[in-house]
Amino acid sequence: MNDPRFPIGKFAPKPSLSNDDRKELIRRIKETPSLFRKAFHGLNDDQLDTPYREGGWSARQVAHHVPDSHMNAYIRTKLALTEEKPAIKPYDQSRWSELIDARTMPIEVSLSLLETVHARWVVVLESLTAGDFARRFFHPENGEQNLDWLLQMYAWHGRHHTAHVTELCKQKGW
Repeated sequence: MNDPRFPIGKFAPKPSLSNDDRKELIRRIKETPSLFRKAFHGLNDDQLDTPYREGGWSARQVAHHVPDSHMNAYIRTKLALTEEKPAIKPYDQSRWSELIDARTMPIEVSLSLLETVHARWVVVLESLTAGDFARRFFHPENGEQNLDWLLQMYAWHGRHHTAHVTELCKQKGW
């Protein structure tokens, strides 16, 4: 791992996906909650409040960030499916991570939330056709994107943040 910010590498979407690619990415999204939960297993409050890298979020903040982000992705999926090129609202993830819930709440609340959001999201994703994955939305920071891009982003995103926690545990010998 060269850059602790990107333990699995930077996000690099493919320009087009096959149906098999989509099935694999949906499988990754489906397994994210269990892998994410496993990464946090046995961590105590002091460990949860340890940053995964110098200047980075604590493990606790990561635990709360992922469901925040994936709830937004789930809603963006539904907007793209029900509106014509909707403009979605970005959010300031750094500021969200500084709110009291992300800094202090038990992580079980967010681990359960991630499981619930993914259960619903996967049902929607598994029902989509190739044409549905081509549906587009407008992100003010990332421009116009389609659901294939979003699928790739969040299959990567879950593994990205899981690796932040697993790498922290390896570094600290936990």
